[in-house]
Amino acid sequence: MKKLLLVVLLVIMIPFLFVNIYVKTDEIKFKYVTNNMIRVKNDKTGIIKELPFEEYIKGVVAGEMPSTFELEALKAQAVASRSYAMYQMTATKNKEYDVVNTTANQVYLTDEELKNNWKEDYPKKINKIKRAIAETNGEYLTYDGQIVNAMFFSTSVGATENSEEVFVSALPYLRSVDSKWDEQSPAYTDTYTFTLEEFYKKLNLPFSQTLKIEVIEKTSTGRTKTLKINNEEMQGRDFATKLSLRSNYFDIVQNQNNITITTKGFGHGVGMSQYGANGMAKEGYKYDQILKHYYKNTEIKKN
Repeated sequence: MKKLLLVVLLVIMIPFLFVNIYVKTDEIKFKYVTNNMIRVKNDKTGIIKELPFEEYIKGVVAGEMPSTFELEALKAQAVASRSYAMYQMTATKNKEYDVVNTTANQVYLTDEELKNNWKEDYPKKINKIKRAIAETNGEYLTYDGQIVNAMFFSTSVGATENSEEVFVSALPYLRSVDSKWDEQSPAYTDTYTFTLEEFYKKLNLPFSQTLKIEVIEKTSTGRTKTLKINNEEMQGRDFATKLSLRSNYFDIVQNQNNITITTKGFGHGVGMSQYGANGMAKEGYKYDQILKHYYKNTEIKKN
């Protein structure tokens, strides 16, 4: 009789277990075995929190790259973000915090923010992010034995920039490389229109009906490094920032009292292009191949 009851219970329970295992989407739970922590400053509140390092990387990958991207691109982002954070931590030992949660370093989103953003899609999307992190667990990039400053950005202009053409230092692993895949990006080109008055106001320049623009220097890929507006010299990146442009690769046209600016690319252009990485992944490249394309002569190490 007992055996009969056991058989009946198994017959009832097996379909129930099958449905729960294979249909319901539950969030993957990570067990962090490292004591490594990172100090993250909230740029709005000023509050500094210590987070488990890989928990932080999860929030960065989710904040920096669309979850719809290919898994191999997300894995490349995980390694790049891990490397960038480790590089920052080597220089912040005597400071109150290691990184801020914005593009000043890397965008970091909390679970609460992700749940608000993703709603019912949260379990599915966060599981994909966690898979990318788990499959690259502890991996980071080095050059000549040193952790690299693994910069990244959204969309190139068809090639990335040499680091010294945008920032100060010429880093051997941040060299200009082709990135033909970026034309897939919705941010590859953009157009902005300003009135002449708005244009001068945003640039903190005196109004003049006559507009004279002179490009003094460009980068090897065609971004504007230095220009003059009515004989006032400024950096191309400052010009783009003040006008909230996506890039300092731009063309400017005046039509009477209107200024039209067309940009190409999105971001500073140094390091890994995120849309380029996704384009490579779609063509079958693995994350390590993507990383070695954008970060020249680097090696992947593992904690």
